[in-house]
Amino acid sequence: MIIRLSSKLAKKIHVKPPAVVPADKNLYADWSTHLFTCGRTQYIIITNTASLYSAVMYGKGINNDSTFIKKTMNLLNEILTDDGFSIIFHNFIDPASETISFSKALNRSVTGSITELIYQAQLHIAEDGMSPYDVSDRLNGTLLSYIGYATPKEAFRNLLTKKKDNSKK
Repeated sequence: MIIRLSSKLAKKIHVKPPAVVPADKNLYADWSTHLFTCGRTQYIIITNTASLYSAVMYGKGINNDSTFIKKTMNLLNEILTDDGFSIIFHNFIDPASETISFSKALNRSVTGSITELIYQAQLHIAEDGMSPYDVSDRLNGTLLSYIGYATPKEAFRNLLTKKKDNSKK
């Protein structure tokens, strides 16, 4: 599993990613992350690099890589299960988490899309008073150009089709 850290998040959890690691062949096991604030509160967004499917959590109390990984995996399990993707979590993500590699961001397109998701998350938190969990649900229903004007939830579901197509090659 690859977890791509922003420089802010890498500093917070005391990790120095060596370089950019190529995309994981298992598209479900490649996640990009970023630390952001809204008001005085820190939040972390965890985004599937291929589909932009995202989960948002509080950053408080996360100060090392093991705590970060543990909370990230628990959140992904919860959000994916609630969205009907528990089989994907248990078959593709959880097994891949046995070996985690940290990396820098894959490319500017992904970073730009995550920045847009962060702006939306900040708006939902500040203006609507939404919880990180509810923000995650809202973000995953937003149309995004990076994924062909689909929602991250649709794109995440369709990764299984891409995975099958890639295995036939």
